[in-house]
Amino acid sequence: MAITLKQNCKYAMQVPTSMGIRITPENGQPVHSSDTFKMYATSAETNVASIASYLGLPVKVLTTFVKDSPIAQFIKSNLKTRHMDYEGPELDQGDPWGYRHQINIADSGFGSRGPRVLNDRAGEVGRSLNVKDFDLERIFGEEGVQIVHLSGLIGALSPETSTFCLEIARAAKKYGTRISFDLNYRASFWKGREKELSQIFAEIASVSDILIGNEEDFQLCLGIKGPEAGGNDIEAEIEGFKAMINRVKDAFPNASVFATTLREVVSANEHLWGAIMLADNEWQVIKPRPIRVLDRIGGGDGFVGGLLYGILKGWDAEKWPQFGWATGALATTFLTDYAQPADEDMVWSIWQGNARVKR
Repeated sequence: MAITLKQNCKYAMQVPTSMGIRITPENGQPVHSSDTFKMYATSAETNVASIASYLGLPVKVLTTFVKDSPIAQFIKSNLKTRHMDYEGPELDQGDPWGYRHQINIADSGFGSRGPRVLNDRAGEVGRSLNVKDFDLERIFGEEGVQIVHLSGLIGALSPETSTFCLEIARAAKKYGTRISFDLNYRASFWKGREKELSQIFAEIASVSDILIGNEEDFQLCLGIKGPEAGGNDIEAEIEGFKAMINRVKDAFPNASVFATTLREVVSANEHLWGAIMLADNEWQVIKPRPIRVLDRIGGGDGFVGGLLYGILKGWDAEKWPQFGWATGALATTFLTDYAQPADEDMVWSIWQGNARVKR
């Protein structure tokens, strides 16, 4: 096994995050032509953690809320339904132009019409995440955490959240908590902060045990040369990704697990879905297979959540990306942007291609 986990911990997984809401038109319709929407609580990091929490592992969310906000109450209630604990300060909204939770406005697309997503993050309370509001010695030293999952979305959200993620990584390293880092590059977050964020991301990556990202993430966050173009040759594409991951491994030798997903979009409702993982110098490759898609948002987070669940369960490394592939595919069948597995058997049935009725 590539990773030895700390024992006697209160939490299997912990995620720092900025919570918000997602509003989506009904029946896969575009936003501009809709008048009826569903509202969900959302964040990429809790999408990841939902795999573990629904399957019975203890999970904690570190975040911040708007005091006396009905949206904050909605989010807290949702986290409880996902079997997650949460901790964080509550900040006064201030005036009408003050704090609020982010709003994600999205339609899932249909057929030849691709999804469109608008992120409205003005006044986002999560941008204020500050290490001073959390007792890291208690969280990591007394309660204990096996894996902390960090995302580049939070790492780049604001100067405060960048420092917050860096301090979380340092504390996790100090207390023997394993660190998972999904780079999640966003150009709009990095604009004007490229040098600063490159240094912060490199330090977090240098102490991480698990590094996850696509070719853009590794190139633009860590300065690693991307894969050579493989054209329509899937074997050449896979070899290109392997070469890139080897370069990441050489640059960040503390990590022992490296993973990326492979996706080809046939239509909004049909993708070819695969994955590559390097663990303990052994490759695990899942060549892209067709999956049906209700809503693609959250599929990548579902993959990460499943992979981390396999690590937490102590399975053989071969099973980690298999389970992650299946939980990623599972996430695309939900209207929420996180998967809600009933049990492990539901996930393994997806991996096996068994969609028959179970009575």
